[in-house]
Amino acid sequence: MSDQPTKPTPSDNDASRALEHLEPGNSRRTVLDALSRMIENAQLGVGDRLPPEIAIARKLEVSRAKVREALIAWQNMGIVTRNKKAGTVLAAEVFSNAIHMPMTLKLEAESLLRTHSVRRPLEIEAVRLAARHINERHGRLIMGRVEELMTVYSAGEDWREADHKFHAAIHAATGNPLFAQLVLQIQQGFNEIYETPLGQPQLGQNTIPLHPDLAAAVVRGEEDKAADVMARIMDMVETEVRKVMETYDV
Repeated sequence: MSDQPTKPTPSDNDASRALEHLEPGNSRRTVLDALSRMIENAQLGVGDRLPPEIAIARKLEVSRAKVREALIAWQNMGIVTRNKKAGTVLAAEVFSNAIHMPMTLKLEAESLLRTHSVRRPLEIEAVRLAARHINERHGRLIMGRVEELMTVYSAGEDWREADHKFHAAIHAATGNPLFAQLVLQIQQGFNEIYETPLGQPQLGQNTIPLHPDLAAAVVRGEEDKAADVMARIMDMVETEVRKVMETYDV
């Protein structure tokens, strides 16, 4: 038997006491910010259980539905697991290891990196399959979408919707609707909370000039080149997120 002391499990009441009353008109993001502070103040770690939804709602003075929506979003991002028997259990570290980085920003960056690491192989395989199965109809759609994207980008406007439509055209060209469904599911939990990830609404903007090369490779049926360009795009986004994190790690 080990003589190592075991970490005491915080009770629901201990954690609930760390919650703060929220003012009316709060958003789901505000609820999650309050939960993040609770987790840090109560020193909850991976494997610890969060208080029940009803206890959180009463302490924050918000609706139980709003708390449930927030926790489901965290579940989609891999931060908690949820089931009726065990309740809501912390699955990812929420403490702020970087002294100068705000806890909520650190959590946001780490969540984005987790979703990105799952999305990366899906997107690379999608462009391979799209290049392999490309036909004239899908080729025209992809080229049309990339032209729209570059027009919006060149005008200095918000390019995110055009970028989404471009990648959706590539997913459609694979002939497998699961690619679009899986990517949407991976991103949904994150995007529902963070319209401006890391405070940067145009995160990933430096990848846009590579998109015409990606479109051309797919339309020409060049699987390896399409996969290489997609990998470069995904790597650039990851590098950008990590650079934001490094600016606080001083």
